Amino acid sequence: MRRLLTAALTTALILTGTPAMAAAPSPGGAGLGDEYYPDYGNSGYDVTHYDIRVRYTPSTDLLTGTTTILAKATQDLSRINLDFLLDVSSVRVNNRPATFAKEGDHELVVTPARPVADGAALTIVVQYAGVPSTKVGAGYTAWIKTPDGALAVGEPEIAWWWYPSNDHPSDKATFDVSVSVPDGVEAISNGVQPRPPVRETLGYTRWSWRSLKPQATYLTFIAVGQYDITQDTTEGGLPVYNAYSQSLSEDFRFAAEASVERTAEIVDWESTVFGPYPFEATGGIVTPPGTLGFALENQTRPNYSAAFFRRGSNTYVVAHENAHQWFGDAISVAEWKHIWLNEGFASYAEWLWSEKNNEGTAQEIFDYLYASYPDDAAIWTTAPADPGTDELFGDAVYDRGALTLHALRLAVGDDDFFEILRTWVAEKRYRNATTEEFTALAEKISGEDLDALFSAWLYTPSKPVIASTLARKAAPVAPKSWAAISEAHELLHQN
Repeated sequence: MRRLLTAALTTALILTGTPAMAAAPSPGGAGLGDEYYPDYGNSGYDVTHYDIRVRYTPSTDLLTGTTTILAKATQDLSRINLDFLLDVSSVRVNNRPATFAKEGDHELVVTPARPVADGAALTIVVQYAGVPSTKVGAGYTAWIKTPDGALAVGEPEIAWWWYPSNDHPSDKATFDVSVSVPDGVEAISNGVQPRPPVRETLGYTRWSWRSLKPQATYLTFIAVGQYDITQDTTEGGLPVYNAYSQSLSEDFRFAAEASVERTAEIVDWESTVFGPYPFEATGGIVTPPGTLGFALENQTRPNYSAAFFRRGSNTYVVAHENAHQWFGDAISVAEWKHIWLNEGFASYAEWLWSEKNNEGTAQEIFDYLYASYPDDAAIWTTAPADPGTDELFGDAVYDRGALTLHALRLAVGDDDFFEILRTWVAEKRYRNATTEEFTALAEKISGEDLDALFSAWLYTPSKPVIASTLARKAAPVAPKSWAAISEAHELLHQN
């Protein structure tokens, strides 16, 4: 060994005239360079697993916790950045105390006692406490205090308020989430329960959840409060775990159950359209009235505003959020500008659900929607493939995204269209994706040049011209499904 080292140094001296020196460790970046949110996420390491262990007291909104992050360095690191807002009491890196400081809007800057070599394992342990509802990041507070607990539910930001992370969809990981709450209060999260709730001392019960497949940080949630829980299985044997806020009035409760209790049916059907369901569990949560203003596709368990069921049952929002389990959760955006790959696909799943239930064909919805928006509406003046942060959850992303998919279906035919969807899922499952990758796959499978179609529907900020005479009518008849779909989107767009 000594001889080999000496020979290597001799060679280096001959070639350079100076001793060979390793590059000095450098700080990881405070951001991954996302075009819309350049300081979200952090470079220099890749997370494999989060172990989040917190205690939450609804009466004071106090959250205390310890999060252990298992990761691997992707460069020689002298400093590590995490995205986080709460007050930190200690940080350890690879079993040694580290120094730390808050910087900027949401950065926790950690300096380990020893540099971390490229490729080396990282164990980061952060202890913290705080009142999440008092913390402001990105100009607002994402943590939602409810009358009986709280909701950590949001997009694109939510992790900052309850656990430190590399907060960008491009760094997915597996999760263990353990939440201690007062007796008589439920704490619900993603995935499966590796053990039933365990009563602790001092009047607290600990709820444990585990996500076994790669999961984005913003799709990791907790819902704390008083919930009634139902359990079922899909036809394929997956556990279904639904929860309903006990504060729902009777009329809301019946409508919510008539919708969310059909989750297993909807997931089984979507599996026949998009391919095998990608995760280990499914279900849904209906939150207290007046608290959550949207629905979000949290992995394995979407959360729904009670307002979706104010006029009766609405399975369209259930179809939408569960379609995200394929489009958005299993396949995540490489950057936030590609968000139509999530929302356009989930919106089109509603059209397919309408078609299945004989409440209006996708073509009828396409024709009605195309004619309904005036030429100067934001849906036409915004390019879905690059909507900007102001229109990240706008009509162009949802409705024009779905219109794009139907235009593709018309161009290539049903056989190729559904083959494109299933292949997209199979090839990109548990990974990240871009618009360019999807359009390339569509051309590969169809064997057609689709540049003009995608240019018109995804990239051009004006209303595409189509040949359908029906779609050019001033007021085509709305399909029977449209009232439920439009009501769902009225709330979805508020996210």
